[in-house]
Amino acid sequence: MNFGTAPSGEKVERHVLANGRMRAAILSYGAILQSLEVSGVDVVLGYPDLDDYLTRSRYFGAVVGRYGNRIAGGRFTLDGVTYRLPVNNGPNSLHGGVTGFDKRVWQVADASDTAVTLEYVSPDGEEGYPGTLTVRLTYTLTGDALRLDYRATTDAPTVLNLTNHSYFNLAGGGDVLAHVVRIDADRYLPVDATRIPTGELAPVAGTPFDFTTPREIRERIADPRLGGGYDHCYVLRGDIEVTDPAGGLTMRVTTTEPGVQFYTGNLLDGVATAYGKHAGLCLETQHFPDSPNREHFPSTVLRPGEEFASTTVYRFPETGQK
Repeated sequence: MNFGTAPSGEKVERHVLANGRMRAAILSYGAILQSLEVSGVDVVLGYPDLDDYLTRSRYFGAVVGRYGNRIAGGRFTLDGVTYRLPVNNGPNSLHGGVTGFDKRVWQVADASDTAVTLEYVSPDGEEGYPGTLTVRLTYTLTGDALRLDYRATTDAPTVLNLTNHSYFNLAGGGDVLAHVVRIDADRYLPVDATRIPTGELAPVAGTPFDFTTPREIRERIADPRLGGGYDHCYVLRGDIEVTDPAGGLTMRVTTTEPGVQFYTGNLLDGVATAYGKHAGLCLETQHFPDSPNREHFPSTVLRPGEEFASTTVYRFPETGQK
């Protein structure tokens, strides 16, 4: 169905997927996951109107790119050439720049009752990135899960880090401070004052970053070492699990990506965003921030003849299910 017209003049489509227990609404603007209903509970933050996404969003439900997360100083060097990017987050470039993939209208390549495939072609030089990049993303409802499959190719060497920026709230309202989180990661990436990784892969043991055993978010979120809340990348060795103890709903996240950015909605203010502080949490499965400038981080370089492939699954098992 028609969801309005973007500032570019392009029509925005809304597609609804359903399989009985789950229902998801996907927008072609930003490839946004607008809503995800699980047993009648909408577990992601979203807006009812396109204008809200244009004026009041903090990447709600969107796919961010060409490079999700931060690149230090808005620059990187690839094959001896230095590329300069828009600086839109202090001294750094964030989520692909001023007009990233979250603000582009994607084309609907295929759609059914339980799946939709979106495509976006990013031209050479867009937001400073080299190479014409073709990205395809398929959202699929399958059983008790929502699956995201990303594919991408390029005609020139480039860097790429795609992720979905949904804010989850398994209670369907209020804040997420009582949510219980487990992240199977024994290391995380410490950051400087501008949220750029220092380069260290530090152990979580003995720190407020340790979620190897389930913990309530509110238990340690005020620790000064967090710098205002969780907004850090974890080095994954397994899955992620979030539970709302009151309602009993659990979400289990698996991914082919090496990391996840755990963010607790610290900058949501209830005015500019409509949602208040800590109204949702993000689990942005991805490669590491600033990887193009860190040779010892997993590479985010994509070259002609290669295909970028990534899968993330959000599973919502029935109560008592393993």
